[in-house]
Amino acid sequence: MVTIHAVTALEKELGIRLTQRQGRGVVLTAAGAALAVHGHDILDRLSLAELELEALRAGTVGRYTLNAFPSAARTFVAETCRRIRSGDGPALDLRVITAEPDAAVEALASGNTDLAVIHSYSNVPRDLAGGLSSRPLGSEPVWLAAPAAGLGDGSTRTIELTDFATTSWIAPTADLTCFTMMERACGLAGFRPRIVAESMDFAVQLELVAAGVGVALVPALTVAHLPAGVELLELTVPVRRSIHLAARTPDFNDPGILNLASILADTACPHLPIRPLAA
Repeated sequence: MVTIHAVTALEKELGIRLTQRQGRGVVLTAAGAALAVHGHDILDRLSLAELELEALRAGTVGRYTLNAFPSAARTFVAETCRRIRSGDGPALDLRVITAEPDAAVEALASGNTDLAVIHSYSNVPRDLAGGLSSRPLGSEPVWLAAPAAGLGDGSTRTIELTDFATTSWIAPTADLTCFTMMERACGLAGFRPRIVAESMDFAVQLELVAAGVGVALVPALTVAHLPAGVELLELTVPVRRSIHLAARTPDFNDPGILNLASILADTACPHLPIRPLAA
């Protein structure tokens, strides 16, 4: 309730009368009536601001940018966007950018992105700079894609990489972590791969395998379609790709980011058969 003293103080500050006596009561002057309209607007805006603040505290609204490598963006990140846009989940405004992990981590460190879906390999660990943290979403196997042997029994063969020491290889481009993974896996098997083709697109690699160009190491998530004449072989010395959600360390306390992290963990689960260890 506005008191007479408050009105008097406001009149003194503004240098204009806001009220006047009428009979036994007090009514607004023209200036007072005009100011009252603004007062209602201010109260309405304050109420709206309070509602928005409450939604921000609950993590149900907010604008965020997410960087994700292509195979993650195509699968569970796209499913996360579908859930958000369906109206069943929080009304978050999510901008998605596809980027390889090194670029995504740089964007996090520079403040150009809020979240990053990144990966590391069991033979190529990834360290994050100070101020950044990550949470595991799960892991997947890396398979050898090779021309099908035509066994036709539906079984998954397990092979030694050494058996492919003299085979031609299809590799990712040398600037990618995936290339280092392939080199180290082959090196552990005792040979240096003879690379005859390079592509950062795993779909292209698989088509080249189908064409008989060579063999390739492919993470499970990258196989959207298996071309005819190609089989995926398990490695006797397994290589795994682990998927993580990274952010600046303080941002993992942000309610909106926590909501996004929860949805991403849920949508990633069917795609990543090897679950992270409990903390």
